[in-house]
Amino acid sequence: MTQTLKEKYQKEIRPALQKELDLSSIESAPKLEKITINTSSREFKTDKELLTKTKAWMSQITGQMPVETKAKHSIAAFNLREGEVVGLKVTLRGNRMYDFFQKLTSIVLPRIKDFQGVSRKTVDQNGNYTLGLSEQIVFPEVEYDKIGRIQGLEMTISTTAKDAKTSLMLLTALGMPFTKEN
Repeated sequence: MTQTLKEKYQKEIRPALQKELDLSSIESAPKLEKITINTSSREFKTDKELLTKTKAWMSQITGQMPVETKAKHSIAAFNLREGEVVGLKVTLRGNRMYDFFQKLTSIVLPRIKDFQGVSRKTVDQNGNYTLGLSEQIVFPEVEYDKIGRIQGLEMTISTTAKDAKTSLMLLTALGMPFTKEN
């Protein structure tokens, strides 16, 4: 039976990170905190079928139902009213988070055409990594005939790392395929 990413992290990666970062406690080693996946479309307010289809494919790829995000303010220039649905989001924690991360790094990212790795530059100073995909059809669960239209999505991987360098070490150890450094 194959070892899950969470087990591998607890048995191999976390002790290695503790030793490499010279930390006194194993609990102070950086770890994944949550993964937030979101998408948005201006057509959600007019096309309820698109909203339903988007909810369906998001729940298929994440394993849980997405939450509607609504406009907080009315903006006349964007023809937007307060309370209208502007996007959908899912927050993954625990086992689902590790399973999604493993699927992302080993199945989804290699399916991208001409994939050379993901950028190291989108890690913020708090150690969170943001990755955007222009098409949801790279996920094997998404059937092209049932999605309505191609949509992009954004994933933010939140870690307990205190800085970008430590976060990159953690994500590299977990198997994130970064581009080669020059």
